[in-house]
Amino acid sequence: MNQDNTTDVLNYDDQTPKLSSGLNVLTILSFIGCAIQLITSCWGFFSAKKSYDGIDKLIEQMNSENMPGWVKSLMGDPENMVRLITKTYENRIPILLLSLVAVILCFYGVLQMRKLKKQGFLFYLIGELLPFLAQLLFIGAFAFSGMVMYFAIAMTLLFIILYAMQRKNLIYP
Repeated sequence: MNQDNTTDVLNYDDQTPKLSSGLNVLTILSFIGCAIQLITSCWGFFSAKKSYDGIDKLIEQMNSENMPGWVKSLMGDPENMVRLITKTYENRIPILLLSLVAVILCFYGVLQMRKLKKQGFLFYLIGELLPFLAQLLFIGAFAFSGMVMYFAIAMTLLFIILYAMQRKNLIYP
């Protein structure tokens, strides 16, 4: 009888669920994205004054003949750029706070998904959408223009879709 128990223990197959390779890669990329978001949020906060003080120089450069047309089209309308920089400077503290909350929510959500918990996806989703809500509330709808913003929206949607496809691997509530 003692030998049977030893055999059972030695033949024990680890039945604990494992993190899928797709979810593993996504979470690692998300940790990198959280670090980048943290750095850019702090950078935006600390450089808002410098950007606000340099509006006149920026407008002068945008209206100069030396700037190629494709660069001007990437930067958008000069009036919108001035409004964007002004509103960003005026609301830099709430934007920073909401951005930091968003990074924390994303990070926590990714940690939960690494533990195969379904609730992590909800935290991640809220953390991904919160910066866009903050920009809409504190800057305005005109903030959603320009190639950088289109790229950010595309990357956010891509990761949300990829995580939604991996939800079948999240087994704990």
